[in-house]
Amino acid sequence: MKTALSTLCLILFLVGFSIPTHQPNSTKNVKTTEVTASKLRHVVLFKFKETSTEADIKKVEEAFNALPSKIDLIKDYEWGLNNSPEGLNKGLTHCYFLTFDSEADRDAYLPHPDHQAFGAVAGPHIADVLVVDYWTK
Repeated sequence: MKTALSTLCLILFLVGFSIPTHQPNSTKNVKTTEVTASKLRHVVLFKFKETSTEADIKKVEEAFNALPSKIDLIKDYEWGLNNSPEGLNKGLTHCYFLTFDSEADRDAYLPHPDHQAFGAVAGPHIADVLVVDYWTK
């Protein structure tokens, strides 16, 4: 009897640790993170054609780097070359990182004449492109 009672107490003790101490919809003791989206990031990665020369690539770089001074919808801008040691870039070597205040601004940027002119410069030299847009604080 004493062994059965000890076993029962042990089971109840262990089960007590697996029972949630708050209801799923309760905010007591629940840490929450409020997400406030304020900036839209537009990430563009290029893989150049094997036939593109260093001069061709330089021309594309300069054309992209000129866009922020031509299009005031771009609120922030940076770019760089891949230097990851992991070898997972799949040939994408150039990363351009633009910031917009809104989706409307990004949507106006895409058909903007200066962006279209850039596409005409870059297009003949781009083997692949990857674009990712996301919201951040």
